[in-house]
Amino acid sequence: PPAPNRSVATGSLGVRARQGVCARHLQRRRASEYVTCAGVGRGCLVRASWLPAVFRQARRPRRWPWPSGGAWLLVAARALLQLLRADLRLGRPLLAALALLAALDWLCQRLLPPLAALAVLAATGWIVLSRLARPQRLPVATRAVLITGCDSGFGKATAKKLDALGFTVLATVLDLNSPGALELRACCSPRLKLLQMDLTKPADISRVLEFTKAHTASTGLWGLVNNAGQNILVADAELSPVSTFRSCMEVNFFGTLEMTKGLLPLLRHSSGRIVTVSSPAGDMPFPCLAAYGTSKAAVALLMDTFSCELLPWGVKVSVIQPACFKTEAVKDMDQWEERKRQLLANLPRELLQAYGEDYIEHLNGQFLHCLSQALPDLSPVVDAITDALLAAQPRRRYYPGHGLGLMYFIHYYLPEGLRRRFLQSFFISPYVPRALRPSQPGLTSARDVAQDPGPKPGPSPTAQ
Repeated sequence: PPAPNRSVATGSLGVRARQGVCARHLQRRRASEYVTCAGVGRGCLVRASWLPAVFRQARRPRRWPWPSGGAWLLVAARALLQLLRADLRLGRPLLAALALLAALDWLCQRLLPPLAALAVLAATGWIVLSRLARPQRLPVATRAVLITGCDSGFGKATAKKLDALGFTVLATVLDLNSPGALELRACCSPRLKLLQMDLTKPADISRVLEFTKAHTASTGLWGLVNNAGQNILVADAELSPVSTFRSCMEVNFFGTLEMTKGLLPLLRHSSGRIVTVSSPAGDMPFPCLAAYGTSKAAVALLMDTFSCELLPWGVKVSVIQPACFKTEAVKDMDQWEERKRQLLANLPRELLQAYGEDYIEHLNGQFLHCLSQALPDLSPVVDAITDALLAAQPRRRYYPGHGLGLMYFIHYYLPEGLRRRFLQSFFISPYVPRALRPSQPGLTSARDVAQDPGPKPGPSPTAQ
């Protein structure tokens, strides 16, 4: 070939050769060294290394447009097999997973060689379908389960579900003549046994333990569901009496501890399950839930300890962290109003003057508004408890309810200031106590009091 023309300049229209602008098309000739540019005028030969990058890409060998087609066949085959075995549901999670796989395929084709793209997509699809598959369930057979706190809410709904599945259910209630107990007696099978128990009374706990040991002598005890709990006050930690902390700990922690320890010989013998209903308030500093959150944090840590210690015995421990659901206790607005009145009546005068009655009214109103947004369907919590009892490999934590994933992400990964603002906006918005409001005449701020504890002229806070 003739000697190439080296006076080539790169412009907006392509390669400028001596004869003119070459922009219509490119034909390969001796692709390893030269390309022929046919355009206006005669053709010219240009060394390939002189071309801009956009034209050099045209010389690359043509690739298979779907190098990951084999991976898609593998994913489709497994998905079809899981659908036929009823291990997979057609729904939004599956569609979202397929969309993410398609996006990953698009990236792999542009960033990875064909074999690497195929391997990455196949492995990702296999893992995603494994996560979406329903967990393997154990047969119910003649398994027996004890559930605490079945008067209402999660306990009552779980007792109904497990009885319908064929479990032998021992359900504890505070009152055998309560509406919840009468409903269970009317709608459940004779396998369900109602037991009266108050977790604050050791005699009641001992009686239930003895009955359980005698009643499950032949079949064994498969599971314990620690559902009973209480939250009796919504207020700042300083405003909450110490008796409130003791009461929450007595039911939520010490009662659960005594029941679990008393039934551990039966659970170790059967390599059974322990399922405890806790709360996100035990993981995050929710405003005005200090007593309740402290007791739930203690019981969650206790269950984590049991999970490690009982692993050699084959006993699996799970903790349920539900969102706010509309149970009977949540729907009873009168009880929260009565507890607020009792708090105002028994609050020391100094604290009432510092915080103000309107501060407590604001907290109570915000809490009641949050309860009005509670989820009405209890089935996610019931399904989580059932899965913890029957799954071959149950999770250590279950988070039933909407919004918990975002809440825990913010709590664990965002700065402290953003976490605090999120909890305040999500649960109870901040309200300035009376003593810190500069617009209140005659009131001194806490900072001024700390700097000068002596008496000052002018009206005192008691005048407000």
